[in-house]
Amino acid sequence: MSDGGLPAVPLLDRDHSILAFHERVLDWAQRDSVPLLERLRFLTIVSSNLDEFFEVRAVNHLTGALANEHKGPYTVGSFEALAKAAHRLVERQYTLYNDALMPAFARQGIAIVSHGERSARQKAWVHAYFEREVRPLLIPQGLDPAHPFPQVANKSLNFIVRLAGKDAFGRENEIAIVKVPRVLPRLIPMPPAVAGKKKQSFVSLSSVIRAHLDILFPGREVGQFSQFRVTRHSELAVGEEEVRNLRTALRLGLQQRHYGQATRLEVSAGCSEHLSTFLLTQFGLPAAALYRVHGPVNLARLQQMIDLVDAPRLLFPPYTPSYPRGLVPGRPIFEQLKKQAVLIHHPYESYDGVTAFLREAVHDPDVLAIKQTIYRTGSDSAMMELLREAVLRGKEVTAVVELKARFDEEANINWAEGLEAVGAQVVYGVVGLKTHAKMLLVTRREGRHLVRYAHLSTGNYNARTARLYTDISQLTADPQLTSDVEQLFVHLASQSRLPRLHQLWIAPFHLHRKLIEHIDLVGMACASGLVGRIVLKMNALTDEPLIEALVRAGQRGVRIDLIVRGACMLPANRPGVTGNIRVRSIVGRFLEHSRVFYFRAGHDEQLYLSSADWMNRNMLRRVELAWPVTDPQLRQRIIDECLVASLHDQRDGWDLQPDGTYRRAKGAEDPHAPGAQEALMQRYAAPPGDAEEAPWT
Repeated sequence: MSDGGLPAVPLLDRDHSILAFHERVLDWAQRDSVPLLERLRFLTIVSSNLDEFFEVRAVNHLTGALANEHKGPYTVGSFEALAKAAHRLVERQYTLYNDALMPAFARQGIAIVSHGERSARQKAWVHAYFEREVRPLLIPQGLDPAHPFPQVANKSLNFIVRLAGKDAFGRENEIAIVKVPRVLPRLIPMPPAVAGKKKQSFVSLSSVIRAHLDILFPGREVGQFSQFRVTRHSELAVGEEEVRNLRTALRLGLQQRHYGQATRLEVSAGCSEHLSTFLLTQFGLPAAALYRVHGPVNLARLQQMIDLVDAPRLLFPPYTPSYPRGLVPGRPIFEQLKKQAVLIHHPYESYDGVTAFLREAVHDPDVLAIKQTIYRTGSDSAMMELLREAVLRGKEVTAVVELKARFDEEANINWAEGLEAVGAQVVYGVVGLKTHAKMLLVTRREGRHLVRYAHLSTGNYNARTARLYTDISQLTADPQLTSDVEQLFVHLASQSRLPRLHQLWIAPFHLHRKLIEHIDLVGMACASGLVGRIVLKMNALTDEPLIEALVRAGQRGVRIDLIVRGACMLPANRPGVTGNIRVRSIVGRFLEHSRVFYFRAGHDEQLYLSSADWMNRNMLRRVELAWPVTDPQLRQRIIDECLVASLHDQRDGWDLQPDGTYRRAKGAEDPHAPGAQEALMQRYAAPPGDAEEAPWT
């Protein structure tokens, strides 16, 4: 990457940057200062993240590896190089699981008891459980020309078995497959009377089946065997221009998702070369795609253990969000918004404020219309039920449903059908673009006028993730801002030309261009002797034109801080090239999710909140929005809580080094070092008048 006379800046690899983020998450599972069940939770999060990486990101690299066998040294973006990095991460996961977490649980009287460790009484109980709950659901399949290798679903648990002797028809077909139904729990608690000295004991489903493989093949001798799991490419590819009904096409696509191209194969560490080679051949995978694991092939399913273990001392102390401080409980929210806009900082402030805004609109007889975007609401959503109630109360309800929200397609289709059934107007955005903007608009009759109220957010309309993700919501009655929101809803429903807007920046129309313009304006101001400052907070930075603009500004003297949780392709701190740019990643108890863009050129300060990360897809292939925070007090609050806090975090911060690696903040080893999230929890837990200044302000 270069721009005229500016020094060239080779970008960091996006996928290696994603894997580096997973390593930062795994670090939480390694910390002795973190409660034990929470350490296990972070381990399962890494496993789930890796699953998604192989479901979404691996296929393009794999296709190249299969088409052209790798020869010579690895290239950074090659499948082999990515697999090598992923193998290192997986090895760290299982080492932590076996050598640290499981022994620590044992010291707490909690154990997953393997077959070899079970007492005679425990083996009898496991056998009875197998016969009663498991065996009736298993149908072993011997392979022969009439019974080819079966369809194996994405991420399902399976066993491969090599048999000696002959089958019932005198044939020596030696390979059999046992598919394990998803309905069976992966972790089974033993009754206290059977568990023995341990306070809580479990057995894994894989060990239960493994111990009884011989029962499944009477008359045959079970030789080699292994559990295995295949991960498949799971992006839904639907050519919107080629289908008449997107919803129907996606329904069909969901049925096929579980059987996409294989991208990874996991087997037991002791799996024989004969069986692993057989499986690689069946799935059409190269050797680099094989992962031998010392434990269950799906660590993500150990999330069940967190739910089953009754030990509050092994969890984070519960945190109860405060009611939004900008709202007065019991007073009409519409009346409060006439006086000033309200910011809600999730999860420190409760999502109840957002729900209360919609509930008030649904129950207010003067509210005529409600419009909302739906991206990830979850399968159980109070807000979607409120929209249904609004229709039944005679209000005009428009829902812009994004059917292609990855891995939420089925829930969104169900909500779309449910809303349509009661008479809501449901639209699916614009062909070829995902609607990722988060906005809710209420139109209310007040005397002889129609007045609009809006909710805009950096995160989804999902009450569950609002307890886990950091996001910023804004409630406003600003007539210019709410008029812009109205125009965007009209555009999404009618697909008519978007008029000139007052305050919103919209992708794919203005957002990309406006961001580059603002970066360049700060750079020109700095070059002319004025103060230039840029601080940006986002989840990913991979868009090359935006990276080029930031490098230009930095080389003009602008001091730039980038708070990028995940993938970042901009190489920071390289003298003479990106020496004025720092990149920091915050990985804490909550998932950092808010997008905040701060620009200062001389005395001019501007701050925008947004639904968009700085990725090419967000700028050019999605409907996104960014909006300004013009109230000086609200703007300063965001600067303090989202930007300054992150830059001064000495516990959960990671700094990108010139060589592309990340290093933990200086105080990271000290559990008492100031952390932004901990300070914000303390601030919002205190009554409004008694809150002390956080240590980073």
